[in-house]
Amino acid sequence: MGEEVDRVEFTRADRTAFRDQVHRNLDAFARMLREARFDAERPMTGIEIELNLVDENNDPAMKNSEVLSAISDDAFQTELGQFNVEINVPPGQIDGDGLDKMEKSIRASLNAAEQKASRTGSSMVVVGILPTLMTDHITRDSLSTNPRYALLNDQIFAARGEDVQIAIDGVERLQVTADSIVPEAACTSTQFHLQVTPDAFPRYWNAAQAIAGVQLAVGANSPFLFGKELMRETRIALFEQAADTRTHELKTQGVRPRVWFGERWITSIFDLFEENSRYYPALLPVTSDEDPIAVLDRGDTPALTELRLHNGTIYRWNRPVYDVVRDRPHLRVENRVLPAGPTVVDTIANGAFYFGLVRALADDERPIWSQMSFSAAEENFHNAARQGIDAEVFWPGVGTARATELVLRRLLPLASQGLDQWEVDPAVRDRLLGIIEQRCLLNRNGASWQAEMFHEHYTLGQHGRRDALRAMLQRYRDHMHENIPVHEWPVD
Repeated sequence: MGEEVDRVEFTRADRTAFRDQVHRNLDAFARMLREARFDAERPMTGIEIELNLVDENNDPAMKNSEVLSAISDDAFQTELGQFNVEINVPPGQIDGDGLDKMEKSIRASLNAAEQKASRTGSSMVVVGILPTLMTDHITRDSLSTNPRYALLNDQIFAARGEDVQIAIDGVERLQVTADSIVPEAACTSTQFHLQVTPDAFPRYWNAAQAIAGVQLAVGANSPFLFGKELMRETRIALFEQAADTRTHELKTQGVRPRVWFGERWITSIFDLFEENSRYYPALLPVTSDEDPIAVLDRGDTPALTELRLHNGTIYRWNRPVYDVVRDRPHLRVENRVLPAGPTVVDTIANGAFYFGLVRALADDERPIWSQMSFSAAEENFHNAARQGIDAEVFWPGVGTARATELVLRRLLPLASQGLDQWEVDPAVRDRLLGIIEQRCLLNRNGASWQAEMFHEHYTLGQHGRRDALRAMLQRYRDHMHENIPVHEWPVD
């Protein structure tokens, strides 16, 4: 969720000072880009996975403080809701058997953490939206105790001036009102980080935007919210609405939302940070004592604290990241498109598909974004959120086609080519991309399995709706712990 903050009230002077400091950060950042000051020797990748906590009945467990205390591992951190935690996987390289090692590391960490969490009466579930989460679980009391979240909540509602209206049409229709940002905590995601050079950043970001819809189609895993079956990736619409600071009037005027796909292809990472400062008022205007220009003048690396803090409150589905590690600055594309789950191996397969495909597209002599309108990429994204594995998307040279057919015929070969360019071991490449292939051939991902299993218990069985969701989630958890790819999960 970004940098820690400890201020509880902000004045007009605070906001003015913060805006000035963001602009000074931008000046320093532009100079760093001109002077090529960024680490680019060994590009690293990383993964963050947000998790849900459940009790013995598969209902949300509001115990993240107890669970984190029991786990006692810095890789696990608090998240927005008391029923959430997050694991940050140490950065690594994907060449050779790097993805295999990442999978084994994540499984070992989650298994060890699950054993410790069980002492609190809690279990961890890797899923996009917890199917058993209901409206009575999303009160302000469900916010994590970290003061940042209460402060962020207060600032968003001060900007809105009214409650959040959530309205989602899917298989069923949902319309609810919330007086806090806790519904945002329902959206648990997987975030892939890819370190790139400043020159390469726009190519990788544009490529990530172009494939976002296809990622969602094959990786959807969030069909239920508050007991209703909605979109195949309901998390997209929920996050867009739950974190929206705009009133109805501001939406009508065309003010940009804080959860944003974007509006154009870019030519520099600077474009995105400049948009942040131009379009979005600060939510957390906390300033540091750093003068970034003075830091550059003495040959050191500035933290650009205000730039990073502001960036952390603007939720692009592909977000630019500036970071400093061991006094060396670097840039990353943070891919925030996919939900968590269903298994660790599915997550790593999704990562292999993403890392390979963006590499191939970024290196293409005729970029895909030169053949495709930005609005088409955005429409693909929202179509895939609604329809999941059954989505139709537009692709240059193909026209409108089933996403699964596009993946099988065009994109898997490109992803394989890209993984070869990353020098991934061919056996690792084929195993992981084979999981994506089978999902497309069998037309089954996490969302479709959840929906089918639910109807086995509810429509065709004897369970009530809430008990059917609990029963489905229990089966989900059993398969999740076995680490069997979701396309192999039975429905009976």
